[in-house]
Amino acid sequence: MKIFLIFAFALLTLPGFCQQKWNLKTCINYAMANNISVKMSDVQAGISALNYNQSKLSQYPNASFSTSGSVNSGSNQDPTTFSRITQSYFATNMQLQTSAEIFNFYSKRNTIAANEWELLAAKANVEKIKNDIALTVANAYLQILLAKEQENITAIQVKQTGSQLSTTKKMVKAGTLPELNASQLEAQLALDNVNYITAKGNVTQSLLLLKSYMNLDAATPFEVETPPVESMPVEAIADLQPENVYALAIANLPLQRANDFRIKAAERSTAASKGAMYPTLSAFGSLGSGYNNQARGISGVTQFVVPVGNVTVGGTNYEVYPTEPFNNYTYSKTGLGSQISDNFRQSIGLNINVPIFNGSSLRTNYERSKLNIISLQFQKEQDNQKLKQDIYQAYNAAIIALEKFNASKKSVESNEKTFLFAGKRFDVGMLNTFDLITTQNNLLRAKLEYTINRFDYVFKMKVLEFYKGEGLKL
Repeated sequence: MKIFLIFAFALLTLPGFCQQKWNLKTCINYAMANNISVKMSDVQAGISALNYNQSKLSQYPNASFSTSGSVNSGSNQDPTTFSRITQSYFATNMQLQTSAEIFNFYSKRNTIAANEWELLAAKANVEKIKNDIALTVANAYLQILLAKEQENITAIQVKQTGSQLSTTKKMVKAGTLPELNASQLEAQLALDNVNYITAKGNVTQSLLLLKSYMNLDAATPFEVETPPVESMPVEAIADLQPENVYALAIANLPLQRANDFRIKAAERSTAASKGAMYPTLSAFGSLGSGYNNQARGISGVTQFVVPVGNVTVGGTNYEVYPTEPFNNYTYSKTGLGSQISDNFRQSIGLNINVPIFNGSSLRTNYERSKLNIISLQFQKEQDNQKLKQDIYQAYNAAIIALEKFNASKKSVESNEKTFLFAGKRFDVGMLNTFDLITTQNNLLRAKLEYTINRFDYVFKMKVLEFYKGEGLKL
């Protein structure tokens, strides 16, 4: 029981995920952190960072240690004395090697610089993906608000028609109106219910779409805040002239920065490819030793003196002895430590590598890298042209959306007056049911059109603001 109470208390004190209401800012932040496209671009940026770090480390000397062991028999060369032997033996060799490039016509330095620019381009691409996701999420969020607004309008319409139907039935029962009026209102109520169900389904569909952009499980309880659309900050259209927006976009948007970085990286890669066609100078050195389990060495010396001959002097026979004693050597197997020390060898030197003929691969790489620069420059120009075209189109769309918004606002006001007068005439029997329903439907369409145009205007303005490269104003 105690454990159950602790668990229940923890559930009550934790912020309930299902009770959390998401606003536009939290939706965008969550999408930026969890969207698959953003994560994939982060991975690519990580790969670029690894390439850059590896190219920097390639400047330092490399070193490697190798060892081998083998059992040999038959006619072989002793790996320690290099003499010809026929006995079986076990041998091992050890070697430590190092090398370092001294001069390579700055090929490595240019490669490092190219990888650094590629890293900056990858980071800029992450920003671009995040901006795209932010704009997509903002659109989906506004579509939810629009769908909710349409749901509210159709719900009011259902309630209003139901009230009219109830009043009409009473009047039909009292004999003041024909039964046809009630039948027409019943048909209208059924149509209003269909519109309400459709609007309600659109809300669910819009929520699922937003969840997919956020990489949120479709089964997760999810509810968004519904602030009035007029509370969302929108800049004045006069402050968003397309030429001014384009100048800011060129300076601030991550895609344009990424294009510049890629061109600089390509220029450095071209310089590195050119350097690879020239000779390189490097230094090398190695330390090594070997061991043979059958190697033998002197383990002791015994000295003795014996006559080497006789000589007769004046009729007397004398024995002749050497000036130094003879040495008798004792041999035994040499230990590992002694062999490693005795067989220790060293080498150091310089190496010049001059590429003469390699199937023109180096020259082809150089020419290919120059063409890559041209291709990237064309890509930059194409992206800039598309950006300018998009900005002008967004500006024109914003102007049209503003005009439609103002026109639909006046339409709602006119239809509200018309419906008010129609209701009064219907109440006194001066208007039939069909004309009342027609007037009511006209008002409904005007309200829905006004709602759509209002959200469309806000989104079009947000798109135009987005091109400034200053982020979405939430």
